[in-house]
Amino acid sequence: GAYVLQVKATDADDPTYGNSARVVYSILQGQPYFSIDPKTGIIRTALPNMDREVKEQYQVLIQAKDMGGQLGGLAGTTTVNITLTDVNDNPPRFPKSIFHLKVPESSHVGSAIGRIRAVDPDFGKNAEIDYNIVPGDGGNLFDITTDEYTQEGVIKLKKPLDFETKKAYTFKVEASNLHLDHRFHSVGPFKDTATVKINVLDMEEPPVFSKTMYTMEVYEDTPVGTIIGAVTAQDLDAGSSSVRYFIDWKNDVDSYFTIDAAEGTIATNELLDRESTAQYNFSIIASKVSNPLLTSKVNVIINVLDVNEFPPEISVPYETSVCENAKPGQVIQTITAADKDLSPAGQRFSFKLSSEASNKPNFTVHDYRNNTAGIETRRNGYSRRQQELYFLPIVIEDSSYPVQSSTNTLTIRVCRCDSDGTIQSCNVEAIFLPVGLSTGALIAILLCIVILLVIVVLYVALRRQKKKDTLMTSKEDIRDNVIHYDDEGGGEEDTQAFDIGALRNPKVIEDNKIRRDIKPDTLRFPRHRPPAEDNRDIRDFINQRLQENDIDPSAPPYDSLATYAYEGNGSVAESLSSIDSLTTETDQDYDYLSDWGPRFKILADMFGEEESYNPDKVT
Repeated sequence: GAYVLQVKATDADDPTYGNSARVVYSILQGQPYFSIDPKTGIIRTALPNMDREVKEQYQVLIQAKDMGGQLGGLAGTTTVNITLTDVNDNPPRFPKSIFHLKVPESSHVGSAIGRIRAVDPDFGKNAEIDYNIVPGDGGNLFDITTDEYTQEGVIKLKKPLDFETKKAYTFKVEASNLHLDHRFHSVGPFKDTATVKINVLDMEEPPVFSKTMYTMEVYEDTPVGTIIGAVTAQDLDAGSSSVRYFIDWKNDVDSYFTIDAAEGTIATNELLDRESTAQYNFSIIASKVSNPLLTSKVNVIINVLDVNEFPPEISVPYETSVCENAKPGQVIQTITAADKDLSPAGQRFSFKLSSEASNKPNFTVHDYRNNTAGIETRRNGYSRRQQELYFLPIVIEDSSYPVQSSTNTLTIRVCRCDSDGTIQSCNVEAIFLPVGLSTGALIAILLCIVILLVIVVLYVALRRQKKKDTLMTSKEDIRDNVIHYDDEGGGEEDTQAFDIGALRNPKVIEDNKIRRDIKPDTLRFPRHRPPAEDNRDIRDFINQRLQENDIDPSAPPYDSLATYAYEGNGSVAESLSSIDSLTTETDQDYDYLSDWGPRFKILADMFGEEESYNPDKVT
């Protein structure tokens, strides 16, 4: 009687004329599953609890027929396809009550070790199943999840298995619908239960160490070969095999220790130094003799214990100072000590003066008994003039066995302080300065001295430069007279053109050896020669100058006073003076000038035959 749908047929006849337009509905095909109301055309279910899992689709043939007319009733038909929709009305069911699984003991944690399946005849989400392990024997070692594609229960391993410990596990698994329909709660529980039995298969396994990690201790400087500990591994398989041990060599640190292959005892192989390395960390590998490929590894940590071998020392270098106006009993420095050894808990250091310093009335050491000490004054004032530095020997001892001690020298500098004890100066130079002269005033005085020295140096440099420029531009210079002399002289008797005394005084030439009528390519240093005596003939001096200029390759062949100012006796060119010249130039024969070399070429061209001389070619 459940409503399915309503069909409706129309008749084109006049509804007011008899029963020609009155329609009656009936089912020609589809019974006994459905029924139809002949007047309204409402289709309803005819059987209770129609099961979609038995038949999902139905085809119903409906007839609509009018009630009368001369033709005796006309009918029309239509087909209705009805599909049953699924509801969650069936619980899941296991096909069998017990599932047997065999699992190797070497299976990894988290791996799937088996599958079971419950069947639900529903479809879609109504067939989704949720699996759970019922708490009980062995359930804590396993877990189960649902494969969303196959709706199978996947059993996974939560903890490792060990055949030697337990060979079988039994637990129950419950399968239930994930989506329940409250309309069918009265049908019964929508879940099912099955038993799972797991048998653990024995596998050959590597040796097992008795501990997950080994920690050992050894004193530094322990003799080589001393046994410091041992590791133990066993083969737990049936018919156990012997075990061999060896160190997993990874670096040079592992060479400090050795291990007995059969016993697993670890011994020192070298002398250990805690100050160099305080801890060693390496691995030991155990393998089965029957199957060396089956190995296991364990970590070993060896702590090196300290031996009191270093004496304590002052922890940092102190810069200690004392005021000249210090009072007795004043603490001028607090010192601490440090030890290169690994100091144990409660390590104490004691401080005292050395025996030779305890008799001096300058300073003393006050041990505070908390690993610190104070340096106290014993005098009423100190004088830098008498002694600037004091060297205080302090003996420091530790409390370990054997007792180690050292003598440390503390340097104390005497400084000038104000009345409040603030240090003003500790420099040695400050001792000899006037009492009223401050550091700022001293700096100002030094700065003024530097400025005065700079001014003096600049003044001297300017005077030298001015003097040099004056000498270069002097009109009394001999070569300047020759260069600027552009008027024909009156002969040898004309003594007004230039100072002939310069030729008679060789010292004037010696003072100025650099040629001023040309610009030299490179600076040539003056030639040093002994000065000519006043009573020597001037011709020797001129010849000497002429020879110097002839052999100098850097000097051009300029006509200069040094070269042609004097001709001596026996000259090849004879006299060039106008006094001894012939009356006319035509009487002279200048052909010999061509034999004098390239320096007289221009002169030979000028005084040679007139037809061969071209003034335009003269440069």
